Amino acid sequence: MNMRNSSMISEFVLLGLTNIWELELLFFFIFLLAYAAIMAGNLLIVVTVTFDSRLHSTPMYFLLGNLSFLDMSISTITTPKMVTDFLRESKTISLGGCMAQMFFLHFFGGSEMTLLIVMAVDRYVAICKPLHYTAIMNRRVLLGSVLLSWTVGFVHTMSQMVFTITLPFCGPNIVDNIFCDLPLVLKLACTETYVLQLLVIADSGLLSFICFILLLISYIVILVTVRRRSSDGLSKALSTLSAHITVVTLFFGPCIFIYVWPFSRFSVDKFLSVFYSVITPLLNPIIYTLRNQEMRAAMSRLRTQHVSSRQTF
Repeated sequence: MNMRNSSMISEFVLLGLTNIWELELLFFFIFLLAYAAIMAGNLLIVVTVTFDSRLHSTPMYFLLGNLSFLDMSISTITTPKMVTDFLRESKTISLGGCMAQMFFLHFFGGSEMTLLIVMAVDRYVAICKPLHYTAIMNRRVLLGSVLLSWTVGFVHTMSQMVFTITLPFCGPNIVDNIFCDLPLVLKLACTETYVLQLLVIADSGLLSFICFILLLISYIVILVTVRRRSSDGLSKALSTLSAHITVVTLFFGPCIFIYVWPFSRFSVDKFLSVFYSVITPLLNPIIYTLRNQEMRAAMSRLRTQHVSSRQTF
């Protein structure tokens, strides 16, 4: 027993994207700029929705502000560590840090997954039941929906991490990714984890796939309903839903791929992880701001108010 305890590892080694110094230096600047853009873009949305009275009282933008907060959280869990590792020869993370990283990744990821479903329901009510929109999507429903998304995320991560934190890790300790990815970490446990691997695939992979299909079905129902009413309404609905469909695809696509093929021999996990933790949070604010006149108008109003207040003082 004492020999086993003494052989327990206390940290994991992350292989990252490359071990070539020139590429690491290039990636350092690329992902540092990307993280700065993620924080600036999503924080701008959160601030705009919070302080603009028109957007704050609109269900869609209230949910969008929460989505941006989750995007910032997911990126913050992984990207700063990845960026600093590009300048380090030894890319290690403590056992506790690894467990915390996986816990919060699945927590915020599960919450965002549920929030995207809530946003799809919001679009269904807004397009198919416009006269009852404010009555159905009232403040109480919105707060309850956001709380539900956080609850689902917590249950989702606890259902996996409660078994993972009790696993013994006595070596090897090399994770071929940019962060602690649960399927890869499970392979390093010095005990049989086949059942737990199946649980992870069922919990994360199949849940993501089912939610993705349900979201697509909901969008199809919206389009079919609108098309039956008028052809002009169909083009307007497509314009409204295009941003939501793009965001859903960007979020669920990498997530499904990672957990449906988690133990392949090809090193594709790390590139999909970059897409999931960097590219998607970076594109979301671009999709919602560049294509949304209300959001741009609200940002302009806030900028005008800020300039006016500074001139007053």
